[in-house]
Amino acid sequence: MTNTTSEPSIASVARTIIRVLGLPEGGLEPEAAGADQRVLALAPAAGVKKLLIYAPDAIGRQVIGKLPEIFSGLEAAGFAKVPVASVFPSKTPVCFASMFSGLQPAGHGIRSYEKPVLTCKTIFDALPPQGVRTAIVAVKDSSIDLIFRGREVDYYSEPDDSAATVRALELIAAGAHDCILVYHQEYDDLLHATDPWNDAALAAVKRHVRSFEELTAAFDKKWGGMPRAALFAPDHGAHIDPATGKGTHGAGSGPDMEVAHFWKFQ
Repeated sequence: MTNTTSEPSIASVARTIIRVLGLPEGGLEPEAAGADQRVLALAPAAGVKKLLIYAPDAIGRQVIGKLPEIFSGLEAAGFAKVPVASVFPSKTPVCFASMFSGLQPAGHGIRSYEKPVLTCKTIFDALPPQGVRTAIVAVKDSSIDLIFRGREVDYYSEPDDSAATVRALELIAAGAHDCILVYHQEYDDLLHATDPWNDAALAAVKRHVRSFEELTAAFDKKWGGMPRAALFAPDHGAHIDPATGKGTHGAGSGPDMEVAHFWKFQ
């Protein structure tokens, strides 16, 4: 199953990142999806020098609709909301493999909830040879922590979201990296334990947004005056499994596939 909407899929993110950093496009597989022209229209023509990517798990467009006051705050802060479609099956390793390789699941090879190291080219292959020092900060043994291994990037495996935030803040303050990817998973954990609209789960979403705001504030303080971009990039949405009453995802349509990313250029 493939995306049948008119929106670009999350696979467009990989080449979009290459383009907004002002880099040559040869670092990805030839089949990688094209860049999102809506985002390129926002970016400076010469590209940015620093990029912060925040990847919270499972925050779909329906969540954004249930917490408008939280996400309107991002837009008020200058972030542009860009609707995108996930990929099928809408499972975390499948989606993040597509997001950072530019390939559909048939191209990168992850088609279920499994976490092999990818053998295709990804942004983590493309950025270091261009002098873009890159770090991945993720919860230990999560998809993002595992499937992009073996690249010339710095890996930081943390016990939980809070520790990942602390590590990322340390890296931002140190200033040695040009691109930092930070992954959080609490909302996904809670929606599976309860449901996507449970108060506890939605409180986790609020914490994710607050963490992103804290990270972007530190990023802006460190790199004020430097051309830079910040990206809020969830992988898929979720729905309630009628058989269990709990949250799940993996479908090829509906709330699982409806995502929005937020970009800010300065």
